[in-house]
Amino acid sequence: MTAQSPPPLTLEAARVLQNLLRAKIGPGLSERELDAVEARFGFTFSADHRVFLAAGLPHGSRRWPDWRNGEPEDLASRLSQPVEGVLFDVEHNGFWHPAWSPRPAETSDALQIARSELATVPQLIPVYSHRYLPGTAGKWGHPVLSVHQTDIIFYGNDLADYIRHEFTGRASRLPAHATVGFWSYFIGGGPGIDVTAPTPHTPYAVSAQEAVEYLRMLALERLIGRQHYPHQLVEAGLTALVLGVETESLPLLAGLSRTEHESADVLFDQVLAELGLTVGLPADDTGIPWEAARWELVRWWLRMIVNGSLDPGAGGDVITYEGWSVLARPRSLQPFADKVDAYDDWEAMRHGTREQPAAAIVAEAERLLAGPWPPLD
Repeated sequence: MTAQSPPPLTLEAARVLQNLLRAKIGPGLSERELDAVEARFGFTFSADHRVFLAAGLPHGSRRWPDWRNGEPEDLASRLSQPVEGVLFDVEHNGFWHPAWSPRPAETSDALQIARSELATVPQLIPVYSHRYLPGTAGKWGHPVLSVHQTDIIFYGNDLADYIRHEFTGRASRLPAHATVGFWSYFIGGGPGIDVTAPTPHTPYAVSAQEAVEYLRMLALERLIGRQHYPHQLVEAGLTALVLGVETESLPLLAGLSRTEHESADVLFDQVLAELGLTVGLPADDTGIPWEAARWELVRWWLRMIVNGSLDPGAGGDVITYEGWSVLARPRSLQPFADKVDAYDDWEAMRHGTREQPAAAIVAEAERLLAGPWPPLD
């Protein structure tokens, strides 16, 4: 379950959610049809996924699995993609789970062990495109995962939260937690990016002005609900101090030892106040949560992608989650979101590397930054 478990999904609530979808909704799957799908493909739907499909069956786009009339080969391929993606990284990118026996020298032997291990992991069931729910009979409240090989991130605290996030740009601010074995590794310490975690960037400032801007952007991230690791605040303070920024509390923040990190938040607030940065933070005064702050942050994240301070894939996921989705999917950011989606698409990456889609994300970031801001729809 998530940190705050949601109530069980009802048919009525599921139909309300389906009204948010840009998809045709056919008659829901009957209990007999749901049982037949599970028996045919050898898995179980989670309880909320089962209720969602009983309320109505989205179709009309290849991104929605058609559990009633879809080609069996296509459905089987979707079901196998999470495991096949891990195997791809075992073969081509050196991935090896620490709980497995030592990796053999021969790739073919490593793949044989990995396949045997992966045959026992919890099944992930496609919801939409490469978004998946764990298939756990009788359980609800699992977070929805966006799965691309071993790059796995949260995309919703539960199925209802995911639908609101993916299709309306609104999601809860509750922290999500992985709920099933094996897949939790990638989010809780493996190579995947959790979009609800602190933004994985490196400091970039080379002047006092940039150092102050950096502090302001961290303040904006906190404003919209993003968290920071204490060491990120300390590093920001140290960077500003080295570049000549002067406030009474800045040396205290920059000088915190690891055992003193619990003081980082308070000292960071003091530094912001001493620099007058708290006065100029945008207000939450529109129908979109912290709209002005999010636009500023999108531009900042784009800049970091371009200057190499933020990985294109990780940065693209953060911008898609905190920017494009919450800002009601502006058309001006659609090309960027499409390139992030291409980067995360398992089929597109199956026979190649991620260098080309990563470069496309950087190029689109440069194009957006060269135009007016916010970009015109």
